[in-house]
Amino acid sequence: VPEPPGAPQPTRPIPERLPDIALPTLDGARHHLSDWKGRTLLINFWATWCEPCRREIPLLERLRRERSKAGLEVIGVAIDTPEEVRPYAARNGMDYPVLIGEQGGQPAAEAFGMETVLPFSVFADRAGHIVALKVGELHRDEADYILDRVQEVDAGGVSLKVAQAQIAQGVDRMEAARRARGAD
Repeated sequence: VPEPPGAPQPTRPIPERLPDIALPTLDGARHHLSDWKGRTLLINFWATWCEPCRREIPLLERLRRERSKAGLEVIGVAIDTPEEVRPYAARNGMDYPVLIGEQGGQPAAEAFGMETVLPFSVFADRAGHIVALKVGELHRDEADYILDRVQEVDAGGVSLKVAQAQIAQGVDRMEAARRARGAD
């Protein structure tokens, strides 16, 4: 998904399918992204020290609650230490799975074509195809627009390529409107 001029862009090709990265959860158990196979995924790369990342968390929690019956799972990938992430997640009542990328976070980001520029979010359909990658803070209008297109892909109502083009254009319009209003 294109970003405003000057925004960080993927430095490597974005894969067509979710890479099967594996990272530990808050309790230390190792999970693969494939553990959530068959679900629509919103994978958010974040860190406790990143202000836009922290602002996204309530939105991610709401999206998960509102869309879980439609098959959405939100997964946070914290590019941070367990000592920082565990108390932060507990203090903020994060109710979605959080993987800790202290050691494997950079390679995980690179597997999606990204350097560690935070935050960024990856949207995947139930078949594991990457439908969109949003660099920068995710806003409600963008999240709803992208997730609605992913749902159309899952339902067979639109092809992956058409959805990707719609998302690129739609998010560009939303970003331009946000810049014109002077909002972040």
